[in-house]
Amino acid sequence: MRTDKNVLITGGSKGLGRALAFELGKRGYKVALVARHKDPLLETIAELRHANIEAHAIMGDVGEPRDALAIAALAHQHLGHIDVLIHNASTLGPLPMPSLASLDSEEFLRVLQVNLLGPHRLTKAFGGNMLLRGSGTIVSISSDAAIAPYASWGAYSAAKSALDHMSRIWAQETNGTGLRFLTIDPGEMNTQMHADALPEADPTSLPDPVKVAVQIAAILSNPTVPSGSRVEASSFGELP
Repeated sequence: MRTDKNVLITGGSKGLGRALAFELGKRGYKVALVARHKDPLLETIAELRHANIEAHAIMGDVGEPRDALAIAALAHQHLGHIDVLIHNASTLGPLPMPSLASLDSEEFLRVLQVNLLGPHRLTKAFGGNMLLRGSGTIVSISSDAAIAPYASWGAYSAAKSALDHMSRIWAQETNGTGLRFLTIDPGEMNTQMHADALPEADPTSLPDPVKVAVQIAAILSNPTVPSGSRVEASSFGELP
């Protein structure tokens, strides 16, 4: 299904963010990617453009309060407006992940800044324009750790759980405006973040994020998924 929309993806230079950029780009989206590290970001942008996908790089750290408005300004400068905002950037916190009793509160704060407060700031930065236009989709990439209490995953889990609930509250507060808020659990994937969290896991047993991106794109293109939904990517069919 082809479209003519603009998407901004945080954490877009690798892993699921990169895979989503290619999948949505193939479906006609113009893409803006946000990442902290210049070289992998520019490499991904070059590869997208080589695939005839319009793509723009935005250097920024979603965990830094001052970056949100700059990211929004650059995105609007590049694309004019954003139809879909995907909160994909995330951090596990200190590695190996400590118990809550061992977790430094300042390190906990950094996880919250990236995984929760960053999405809050960016939603505010982009939401006003979406409200004026009467349309827009804002996606929060979640995890089963938002629901299941895994030992040593405290900072990440707490932030993702709060992100899920914040998305539901946004949906309530914008009901009837044309905005749609979705939380999507992509499931386990063969990414660097998974390897950092569970180094003993066999990466060959994990789905490629390229395949998961197809499922997520299918969710985005399905207008029957209501605002406020928490969706498991695997519920939209078997991996291709």
